[in-house]
Amino acid sequence: REAKKFFRPQLTDLIDPFEMKDMGKAVDRLNEAIGMKEKILVYGDYDVDGCTAVTLVYKFLHEFYSNVSYYIPDRYDDGYGISFKAIDRAISLGVKVIVILDCGIKANEEIEYANKHGIDFIVCDHHVPDDELPPAYAILDPKRKDETYPYKDLCGCGIGFKLMQAFAQNNGIEFGRLMPLLELCAVSIAADMVPILGENRILAYHGLRQLNANPSVGLQAIIQTCGLSGKEIGINDVMFRIGPRINASGRIQNGGETIELLIERNLDEALTKANKINNYNEARKDIDKQMTEEANAIVDKITNLDNRRSIVVYSKEWHKGVIGIVASRLTELYYRPTIVLALDDEGFLTGSARSVAGFDIYSGIESCKDLLCNFGGHTYAVGLTLKEENIKEFIRRFEEYVESHIEEEQTEATLTIDAELNFSEVTNDLQNDLKKLRPFGPENPEPLFCTKNVFDYGTSKVVGRGQEHIKLELVDNKSNNILNGIAFGQSSHARFIKTKRAFNICYTIAENTYKHGEIQLQIEDIQPANPE
Repeated sequence: REAKKFFRPQLTDLIDPFEMKDMGKAVDRLNEAIGMKEKILVYGDYDVDGCTAVTLVYKFLHEFYSNVSYYIPDRYDDGYGISFKAIDRAISLGVKVIVILDCGIKANEEIEYANKHGIDFIVCDHHVPDDELPPAYAILDPKRKDETYPYKDLCGCGIGFKLMQAFAQNNGIEFGRLMPLLELCAVSIAADMVPILGENRILAYHGLRQLNANPSVGLQAIIQTCGLSGKEIGINDVMFRIGPRINASGRIQNGGETIELLIERNLDEALTKANKINNYNEARKDIDKQMTEEANAIVDKITNLDNRRSIVVYSKEWHKGVIGIVASRLTELYYRPTIVLALDDEGFLTGSARSVAGFDIYSGIESCKDLLCNFGGHTYAVGLTLKEENIKEFIRRFEEYVESHIEEEQTEATLTIDAELNFSEVTNDLQNDLKKLRPFGPENPEPLFCTKNVFDYGTSKVVGRGQEHIKLELVDNKSNNILNGIAFGQSSHARFIKTKRAFNICYTIAENTYKHGEIQLQIEDIQPANPE
């Protein structure tokens, strides 16, 4: 039965949303607001999960009720989550209910302030709460200590979907009306790197089907802009092409522009907006490259770097919107829990933390919470703010925590190989069987294979704008099959490959995006073969 559920995810297996604590209260408050013609504000974080969540809830409510608006905070003007400034704006507009998505679980003071001004909050968050929950009207968060909901790993958009599923159920709206919104769940699940098992697997599976068969106008425009038209879109396409574009607007300008695109109904208008967001993404890439280089230069100057288990770097020159990406890059490069912070004119450091597999960076940061103004997140990614005067002590204590809690095997990148194959076994049948395991993602990784003693067929070459990738044609010593491969960011191996000596590869099996039906190996690592 479990295998059948895995291979054939069914929407009928979605959990009853009313099993989530406070769901009944949340739906009753929405119904009351609609009955009383009160103004509802849908508010969310400026990242992919927040923007898709706001789009989903706003789009669905707006089908049945017109007095609803949305707001995405400005990263620079409002900061993360709900701010007093945003509440004052809501008060002046006569808002009575705020549905807050992908943030809010720690906004105790702000929500108390809103309550005093007659605003009720429905919090839809998936981050770890503090011991004391905020005084919201309803709190939907599977990570509540008192929560009995059987699935804990929904993202913010997933919780927004559950709220709308409950609203539809309660008001006799057929489930089919929710179907177009599943594409937003798939995008957020992929971008937020939540486990693709259980309820997330159902939402991601059907969301990808929706995205491929009948995407909304806004997503259609993004698909066209990033060159995915006519191709089967998978989780990786969302992670590396669609997601970064949705994120770019909140990083460089304001996430509200993303919502405008995602709710747009005219394709020409949507394409204009998608091109604008694409330009933000290009600008983001340039800033990110420069900041990563600057961060690397700072890391190089850290004394005793080889003996350190963590990395914390900061600068006044850095762009707040790109800090999370730079933290991810440094984590990949040095394979240590990493925190990257930007210093503002008021003497506050704000930034992002990223972790390595198996290490709970949230607990590490929580152990220093007396030094922080605020923090929030989950096991592998955390946002935090502290005063500049506390940074030296924070670095010392965080390093102390990491050193005493990290396991030796978590300090270097390892690849777990599922099977060793020779090239005669890499067939279309195998590829078709692997497709049945999709969608891949956290806790359902794509199978990784290894083939030993392979050789360059003579046509391999370095490619890419910065000549950083290798396009390969390979043969092994056990079959006559020639297979194509692509090794991203591994051009340092090109010289060895050209010597015609044997090497070992580990890879996943993909389809060549330019030649439909042709197998392409996505090569994760290359090592010289040991002499026989």
